[in-house]
Amino acid sequence: MSLLEVSGLEVRYGGIRAVKGIDLHVEEGELVCLIGANGAGKSSALRAVSGMLPTAPGAVRYGGRDMAGLRAFERARAGLAMVPEGRGIFPQLTVDENLGMGAYARRDDRVAADREHVFALFPRLMERRRQTGGTLSGGEQQMLAIGRALMSRPKLLLLDEPSMGLAPIVVQRIFEVVRRVNAEGVTVLLVEQNARAALALAGRGYVIESGAISLSGAARELLDNPQVRAAYLGEAA
Repeated sequence: MSLLEVSGLEVRYGGIRAVKGIDLHVEEGELVCLIGANGAGKSSALRAVSGMLPTAPGAVRYGGRDMAGLRAFERARAGLAMVPEGRGIFPQLTVDENLGMGAYARRDDRVAADREHVFALFPRLMERRRQTGGTLSGGEQQMLAIGRALMSRPKLLLLDEPSMGLAPIVVQRIFEVVRRVNAEGVTVLLVEQNARAALALAGRGYVIESGAISLSGAARELLDNPQVRAAYLGEAA
């Protein structure tokens, strides 16, 4: 049984179908990417999975459980954590306080240890722990958004465009951490416009075009696919 199963998922904005009945699955322990052009429906699909958007027809099953009717915070409590596009940190709260918000629903005694683990992943956050989130650079805010999600101890981490607007060296560091987190046992579904970086990171991938899945397969196969190379990697077919 897959950790995440999406079948026939649709997302509508008024009369516009942004996501047109897509199917995808993510096995426990996998790192899977969803790539496509701007406006293809990637973020809408991820937001629907997380519960941040209502869905039209279709089903989302997580850990074998139907997510229909569960709101975003209820899905988060079940172990499904979302890092939204644009980071979505609390700008008036300190780094420490932002991380604490990620653990708001926890009642175990490992919160402090997990905070130290986040600081080990992102030493810059340790240096900035007393600063307010709004004073951080874009890259630091992205680190904080990921760290906050990790504080919930997710089973499935949903990442929406984590490289957007960041310098290449920061993107490299972010993706190194994503790879490490996945190796530590967190399943990852990554939405990313940087197709080359996403496919180099993931084990499997899906290509979405105009709200529909057009290709899927092993990430290496998609990297070598002439259609993908022409459309998303800037290479001649």
